[in-house]
Formats: sequence, C-alpha cells, structure tokens
Amino acid sequence: MEARLVEREHEWETLGDLLDSARRGRGRVAVISGAIAGGKTSLLECFTEHALSEGALVLEAAGSRAERYLPFGILRRILDSAAPLDPAVHAEATALLDAVSDRATDGEDAASAVESGMRVLPHVCASLLRIARDRTVVIAVDDVHHGDELSRAFLLCLARRVRQAGVLIVLTEAVRLLPAQLDFHAELKRQPNCTTLRLPLLSTEGTGRLLAGHFTGAAAQRLAADCQQATGGNPLLVKALLEDGLAALGDSEPFQPLRPAETFERAVLDCLHRGDPEMPAVARGIAVLGDACPPALLSRITDVHVKTAELALQDLERCGILRDGAFREAATRSAVLTATPPGALSALHQRAARLLHQEGAAALDVARHLLAARKPVEDWAIPLLQDAAEYALVEGDPELALSCGQLAVDSCPEGSLRTALKSRLVSIVWRSSPVAAESHLRQLSREFCAGRLTDRDLLHAVSCLAWMGEARHAAEEIRRLQSDADQARESGHPFAYEPGTLAAAQDWLCVISPPVRDVFATATATAEPANAAVPGPTRTPATGRLAGTAAHEMPDDAHVPAAEAMRTALRGGHGEAAVAEATRVLQRYHLSDRTLTPLVLAVLTLVYAGRLDLALTWIDRLLGECSAHNAPTWQAALGAVRAEVSLRQGDLPGAAAQARQSMSLISVQCWGVGVALPLGVLIEAETQMGNIDEAMSLLEQPVPEAMLETRLGLHYLRARGRCHLATGRYHAALRDFLTCGELMRAWDMEAAEPAPWRLDAAEAWLAIGNVARAREYVEQQRQREAVPAGGRPRGALLFALARTSGDLAYRLKRLTEAVDALEQGEDRLQLARTLGELGSAYRAAGDFNRARMLVRKAWHVAKSCGAQPLCEEFTPGRGDGESAPVVAGREAEPPKEAEVLSEAEARVALLAARGHTNREIATKLYVTVSTVEQHLTRIYRKLKVKRRRDLPGRLWDLSLPGIA
Repeated sequence: MEARLVEREHEWETLGDLLDSARRGRGRVAVISGAIAGGKTSLLECFTEHALSEGALVLEAAGSRAERYLPFGILRRILDSAAPLDPAVHAEATALLDAVSDRATDGEDAASAVESGMRVLPHVCASLLRIARDRTVVIAVDDVHHGDELSRAFLLCLARRVRQAGVLIVLTEAVRLLPAQLDFHAELKRQPNCTTLRLPLLSTEGTGRLLAGHFTGAAAQRLAADCQQATGGNPLLVKALLEDGLAALGDSEPFQPLRPAETFERAVLDCLHRGDPEMPAVARGIAVLGDACPPALLSRITDVHVKTAELALQDLERCGILRDGAFREAATRSAVLTATPPGALSALHQRAARLLHQEGAAALDVARHLLAARKPVEDWAIPLLQDAAEYALVEGDPELALSCGQLAVDSCPEGSLRTALKSRLVSIVWRSSPVAAESHLRQLSREFCAGRLTDRDLLHAVSCLAWMGEARHAAEEIRRLQSDADQARESGHPFAYEPGTLAAAQDWLCVISPPVRDVFATATATAEPANAAVPGPTRTPATGRLAGTAAHEMPDDAHVPAAEAMRTALRGGHGEAAVAEATRVLQRYHLSDRTLTPLVLAVLTLVYAGRLDLALTWIDRLLGECSAHNAPTWQAALGAVRAEVSLRQGDLPGAAAQARQSMSLISVQCWGVGVALPLGVLIEAETQMGNIDEAMSLLEQPVPEAMLETRLGLHYLRARGRCHLATGRYHAALRDFLTCGELMRAWDMEAAEPAPWRLDAAEAWLAIGNVARAREYVEQQRQREAVPAGGRPRGALLFALARTSGDLAYRLKRLTEAVDALEQGEDRLQLARTLGELGSAYRAAGDFNRARMLVRKAWHVAKSCGAQPLCEEFTPGRGDGESAPVVAGREAEPPKEAEVLSEAEARVALLAARGHTNREIATKLYVTVSTVEQHLTRIYRKLKVKRRRDLPGRLWDLSLPGIA
C-alpha cells in the first residue's frame, strides 16, 4: 500500500465496501473528517483513482473559501465533469441554475432565491440518477464545508434519492464547522445510508512506517520519535520534514534527528492558510507572545474575538502545530514570524509589550518585545528598559542588557535622564569590551564637561578614561571644572559637582597616572599638596581625607579609599596602614561595574604591602563572584592580579597560565593601559621558565604609548628588563631598570614595590662585570629601605648584599640570613636562587657535603617553581662537581631508617624539604599551622637535625620516597 494510505487501512476498507454496495444498486454516502492537512484529500484522491480503475464514473468537485458565496459553485463543477450526461439535459440544467443565480445577483431576497433553487434541484438530481442506471457513479467533493448553500442543498437532495441507485457520494469536511454548516452536517448524518469516517493524525509507529520507505528499518525507528515530536503526526508536516532531511543527508545514513528547513516551513504556512482566516493571526500572536498564551491575551493582541481565538487554538492543537498551547518546533515559530510583514510584526510586539506591562509581567519579558519592535519606545517604557538591563546583567546576559540600555538612550530626549542612561550604558558595554565602549565614553566625557553627570558617574567616567589611556585628557577637564567651581563659589552660584568629587577624581588620576599631577600644578591653595615638590591633593594625617573638604561632601565611592590605600603602600614604611585601608575597601564594597578598578587597586595594595596570603584570599573571592556574571572584563582584570600573586609566590607555570587566560578574555585594545600587568607577568614568567623565544615574541606586541605613564607600566618595564638580562642584553636591561628608578623617584614611590629597581640594576651591573657599581646600588637600597625582619624584600636585599661582597664569611652569613627570611615568606623562586648561591658559597668554603645538600634542595624548589634554567644550573654534576645521582630506584625501596617517621610526618618532611612554608604545608594537607609545627618538632628530633634547611640532605641520605 502506498505511503499516502499509511494508517488509513480501516478507512480504505470501509470506502471499498461502500463502493461495492453502490455497484449493487444500494447508494451510500461517506463523510470523511479530520484535522487540517490530516490526509483527507489524499485519501479521497486515492479512492477516486481506485473507483476509476473499477469502471465507475467519478464526478469531482472541491469547495473553495473564495467561492463559498457563488451559487451552485460545486454543483456546476459536478455537471461539467459528467461527460455521459446528454448535452441537451446539461444545457437545460445549466439554464435553470443560471436563472436562479441571476435572480440572486439582481438583489432578490436571499430566501426567495434559495427557494427557487430548491425547486430546480430535483430535476438536476434526476438527470444524474439516470446516468447511474447504466454504471456506478461516484461523486467526490473535497472540503464540502467551503461549498455554497445551494450546492450543499443539492448534495442533501441527492443523498435522499440514492438509496436505491448506484451512486456513492464521498465528502470531506473539517472537524470544526461554522453554524451555517452544522445544519447540513446534521441533516446528512440523519440519512440511514450515511457513514462518517474520522481520520486521526499518524502515530509514532505510522510515522516510522513513512520513514521506512526512505531509510533502513533501524534508522526509521530511531528517527520516528523525534519526527513525531516535531510534527505531531501531521502527514503534511511529516513528509515535509522527510523531504528536508533527504535533501540535507543525500545518500548518507541519518544519525541525528531530521532538521526542519524550507519545505517544512512552507508546509507550516500551508496548514495555517488552509484553516479559518483567523488561524494565521492567532499563530502570529502565539509566535510573538511565546509559549502557552491565554486566549484572552491572544484576543487583545490580535484583535480576534476571544471565542474565535479559543477555537483557533483548538484547530492548531488538532493539526499538530501546537502542543499544550506552544509550538512543537522552533522552526514553526520562525516560519510564522518570517511570513509576517515587518510593519505588522512590529505593531504586534508593541501591543504585546504594552499589554504585558499592564498585566504586570516581568520587565525582561516586556523589554524583549520592545526590542523586537525595533522602534523608539514611549516614555513609560524607558524606566522599564532600565530595570530590564539590570535584570539581564544579573542573569548573565550582557548583550540583552546592552540592547535594553541602547534602546533607552535612543528613545530618551536630551536631558539629565539621558545622560544617566548613557553612563550606565558605558558600564554595561565595559563588562564585555572596553574598546567598544570608547565611542560612548567620548560622548560621556562631553557630558561630564558640561556638568550633566552625577558625582558618582563622574568618578566612574574618569576611571574608564584613565583605563583607556586618556588620563591626561580627563585631568585637563577636571582641572577646568575645578576652575569653574572656584568661580561659581566666589560668585555665590551653585555648581554641578561637589568639590569633594572633583578632588577625588584628581586624586584617582594622580594615583593611576602620576604624570598628570603636572596638570594640577596651578591648583588653588586649597588643592595644593603639603609637599610642594609633588603636586597633589592634601590629606589630613588621621583620616586621609582630602584637605578642605567636609566629610559630608566626600562621595561614598570606592575610588577615594582605594587610591589612599595604594598611595600609603607605595610611600614606604606604612605597610600595616595600607593593608588595613585596603582591607576596609574590600570588606565594604561588593564587586560591580563602578567598583571593579578600585577593588583591583585594593588587592594590588595588599600585594605591594607583602601580604600575598591576604591578597590571594581576596582575589579568589572576587573571582568567585565573577563566575556568577558574564563579565569578561572583570575576570580579565582580576585574573591579571591573580597572575601577579602567583608570580611573586614563584609559581611560574600558574602565573603564565593565568596571565594568558586573562589576556584571552578580552582583546589587547580592550586592555588599554592595563595590559601592562598581565603582559609583564607573562613575559617574566616565560623568561624565568626558559621560554626565551616566547618572551621575546611578547615583547614585540604593540602596547599603548600612555602605558609607561602609569604605575602598572613599571611591571612591564621591569619584565622587559628581566628578559633582556636573561638573553645577555645587559645594557638594555640596565636601561630599563634605571628608567624604572627615574619614574619611581619622580612619582614619589619610596617603597621598593612594584619594581625593586636598585637590586635589578645591581644584578645587571654584576652581569656586565662592574661589581663596584652593583655594590653601590645595593647599599643605596639598604640605606633607603626600612625592610621588615623577614620576608621577600629582606631576603632579596640580603641575597644582593652577599653577591656583591668578596668576603666569603660575610657572604655565608648574609645568605644564611636570606634563606631564613625567605623561608618565612612565599617567594619560592628567590628562595631557590638563594639556596643555590649559599650552596656555591659553602663549596667555595670547602664544605662539600653541605654545599651538595643545599644545591639539591635548591633544585627541588626551582623544579616546583617551573624554573627550568635554575634547575639546569643546580642539576647535580653541573653545580657541585659531582656526577648526577641515580635516583630511579629510590622510590621503590626506602631503607628502614626512614621508618622512624610516621606517614603524616613523612608528608610534612617532604613538603618542608621542597621549600614550602608552614602555611603552604597546612593548606596542602588540610591541617592547621600548629599541627605542622608540632610535626616538624618531632621530625627534627627523630632525624637529628636542627633546622629546616638540613632536611633535604638528611632525607636524601635516607632515600625517603619522593625526595628525589
């Protein structure tokens, strides 16, 4: 049986029985009903072809919505197809029909016209029945519900007269009929010779049978469920989906569900236009509103009566286009929207937005319709778009937030509200692409120059301009505003910005880019700094508040305390105060568009103050907050600081990976002057790991000219110098280090951070061979810095003092002190270098055993840092004059002497021998620092060692697993 008759076997058999009955002179009537595009016409066509093959006379006609008011439309088509009808009889019947039609056309009363037609119908019926005396007659009428009233009356008249004639009448009709059609349907069913057939949609099994005609049985079974899901079993849609699938697959076997394409979309539109005229309108309303729309709302949006909307929904469900009030397939919605004229679609979205707003729908739902309308919105929608933008950011959809913000700006007239909207738009764009926000930012800078920004927006705009390398331009505008404010204050007129806001903006710019202090050098007495040599705002010693500014005038903004914390850290000798101020900033302000750069500055303050542990805790917490937002710029900026922390801890692979990831999140152009931090970290990490070619290629990357006028530029400058030093370009390295020094002196940065340039310069002079100049710079550093008792700065200084001294005893003493200081800190890379240098000093002193132990420990620490050049330098056989020990079998058979340590003690001993601090060991083993200290006390007693640096040699001798 052909594909058109899949799951139509029962109906086919019934029609065959009715045809046999008509052959025997027992006339019958069959009424086939079903959903739109449910296969009624296909069944009727198959049956009429079968009847013709059996020798029956088939008279065909079809109802049409366009001709439903044309009198006798169906009947005329039946008569025209009745070839055996005598020409004279045909002419007579046609004349009678024409006379009735003329009277109806001339304006005669409709009832009278129908009555006249009814008198004609028996004569026409008699003419057709005469044909049935000689052969079986099959009258097939498709879509009889679209027929005119007189044609339906003829069919009723004929149905009453065929019981004793060889006539079979087969009609197809819709499931849902109009009131005028119900009388015909009811009267027809009253006839005892009438049979009704209801065609259901295809089942999943039936869909599989259709597919089996084109695919293997296994493939058809695999595809059937998804195909049924997409089409609901509608034969027209199933065949269209199959056609699209075959076109896409060619001769290949399908392993994925069939994808709807153009044929499927045309079939959907065909289904809609076969129904009532309101069905496409209701479908458009569903496509605009989305899933499961209530009929009342659909009615208001489409201007269709609510009852009509309900009936249309039922028809759409019945034909498989909808399921539970929603489109089964996204392609169906797409086809409906594509076929809707743009103007009508825009009007629908606008109407939907207004109605949903009135119904109290969510701001995002309303905003999506306003965006889809692609037209400026009315005043009521602007605040709603503002709210929608914020909700979109919370949901991690910055693109939707940007669209909402842009539409609000475009729809808002010039004024303070539009300026505020522009400011927020800059923040939204900034999350994903600062360079894309540059055009908006330039517009915003004109706004703040005109005094139309709020105080908070002014500080944010200044921060963004500084990021993009426009710090000097921003400073010039702030200085001009300060002059205008002074004039307004003298004349007694109010000014757009509070004095504290302008002073805070000046303060921030001076911290980010110290050279802009020259712009403010002509400031008035209230803005002059306490130190006349370094222009800048004056602060009270107790609070750090800008002098001359009342407390209530200071903006509640993170920029002010973050800038003060950074300045304190870089001033030197105030580390605890800087840490306290930075911690207050981090505790008080949560991560947002306005607080990103202040929080980054606060964490960097902790880094510069030597509190890497605290900085790591905060940066990880902030990165955790970032994960809940789709904000690449946030993640990139915070990730760069995380990379700096890893670099200072000696985790070179981690620092490189973090820096590279940060740079991949946003483009180099988006980084602005901030690219100095991740790029500097990456260059230095690759250099220390021995990847010189990679480091040199990074140096070729173009950077903004304004970058070297910022404090972050010092990171890049130092990293470039370290790369030059590692590649033998000693004078180029020295030039970079001395440039760092010149800038830091000019910018009043007394602390060694972020670039200990004197120690770097000393290392360069040593590489050149000028020990005297190297010693000069180291002595300058020792006299200038009030370094703490332990930690990274002191360890680096002691290391440099030892290297520049010719006295072996002095070198041993200083290097031993450096190791003690570095073991208390977190810079494992410097610890490795110092251990190696101490080993070399002991070898020079003739203590080869201790030298060997220290060099091996240095090798392990360098290995844990990923510093391959140092590992090669410390490899046994190269650094201490011995051949490399064979350690392959050590892990397999530990000697019994090692059993004096418990398993927990062995783990602590190994980590301590590798250079980890007590805090790091506690973190790795998930124990407290106190527990680690207790283990170490027992380890020292059992192994008979006095200090941590004796552990590697002792463990090596014992061949404890893992020490090699």
